[in-house]
Amino acid sequence: MCISRLRAHPTSIRKMKQRLKQLTSRNNGWGEDQRKETLNHYVRGWMNYFKMADIKSLLRNIDRWYRRRLRMCIWKQWKRIRTKEKMLIKLGLNKWKAWEYANTRRSHWHIANSFILTRTITTHRLRKAGYPFLLDYYLKVRT
Repeated sequence: MCISRLRAHPTSIRKMKQRLKQLTSRNNGWGEDQRKETLNHYVRGWMNYFKMADIKSLLRNIDRWYRRRLRMCIWKQWKRIRTKEKMLIKLGLNKWKAWEYANTRRSHWHIANSFILTRTITTHRLRKAGYPFLLDYYLKVRT
């Protein structure tokens, strides 16, 4: 007896990443609520379609990239140096480090993967804020 495992086609995965990239674009002008709503709708639909496939490890990697995209959007939304500093302090960073990172000239994408932003805008905080995650929904649908 041969047991086979279902997989998502690489083209489907590539299209999903392109769509997530479009939905988490920093230049679309959406507010936080609209972004959460559209992401939630898309993630639920995609996961319900591919729930039979064995894509757990793939989703773990995509989630890592997706969280970085979300941090990039949040960093971009904070626009001004003063706002960035204030929000970093609010998230528990000391005043000097917050000022140092708020004044950085590095790109949004680079800062989104920095030690400071990954420690202040954690996965737990993103979940609490209402952002959907692929692996979470996949595990929920699979059980």
